[in-house]
Amino acid sequence: MARPGVPSDVLGPWRREIVRTPRGRFEIFRRGSGQPLAVTHLYSAYNATGDRFAAAFAAWREVFLVNLRGAGASDWSGDPEELGMTAAVADLEAIRSELGLAGWDFAGHSTGGMLGLQYAVQAQAGLRRLVVVGAAASRAYNRGPDCIYHPAHPRFQEMQDLIERLKAPDLLDEERARLTARRTALSLHHPERYGEYFGGDVAKTMAVPRLDHFSRIDYPVFDLRASLRLIRIPTLVAVGRHDVQCPAWCSEEIHRLVPGSRLAVFEESNHYPHLEEPAAFRAAIGEFLR
Repeated sequence: MARPGVPSDVLGPWRREIVRTPRGRFEIFRRGSGQPLAVTHLYSAYNATGDRFAAAFAAWREVFLVNLRGAGASDWSGDPEELGMTAAVADLEAIRSELGLAGWDFAGHSTGGMLGLQYAVQAQAGLRRLVVVGAAASRAYNRGPDCIYHPAHPRFQEMQDLIERLKAPDLLDEERARLTARRTALSLHHPERYGEYFGGDVAKTMAVPRLDHFSRIDYPVFDLRASLRLIRIPTLVAVGRHDVQCPAWCSEEIHRLVPGSRLAVFEESNHYPHLEEPAAFRAAIGEFLR
């Protein structure tokens, strides 16, 4: 196992594989060594440049970064039902089984964390530990103006406009990078430090059909609060104090509802504590995973 605290850039490249399961073929990327841990996000498309959130775990685990259906080179028949959260959990279980793993940890950020909660409710037997960062247990995360997805938030319209512009399939790479930077900076406690946080060559993109499916189908009915008491695996819930996407009260709610869970609040972070307070974040996950 890699030594705790080893910088992620010395752990080697992300190694691409295609995993063939009874549910289809899925593109994954591996990095690190030790016990297995899966990372994915509801509507990100990964490539060999990896992912900054996933890289934070590679000092303690062998990380499996998964492209869900409709993302990267993973299969998708075009059926919208294949893009839902319950289908994603079934796909993750098929991947885990095909890899010959009796169980693995799961870590998710934002909607990846929401998917992690769905995973623990739907197929807990496949999980050993769960890390949920900057997430929520229900669609109520935007119930008030402290959330940037609430119409009363002062940056609501700016965020909506940027999301829509980023969906355009014909965007030039330079324009996509510029719009992505503007959108991401809205969720930083110190937006002037965007270049410091997001330097390097990581170049994941947005899987637009998956985002649209979440917005239209999963989000309107998403509410796991009544089921979280059934989670019995060790769970770490983490959030930035100033999170504008899933405000801190959302993580506090998850912590109250998941028996025995731990809560880590990062006082100088918005939606990206793994980048805004990397040393404190690594310490928290290191303690939990060890």
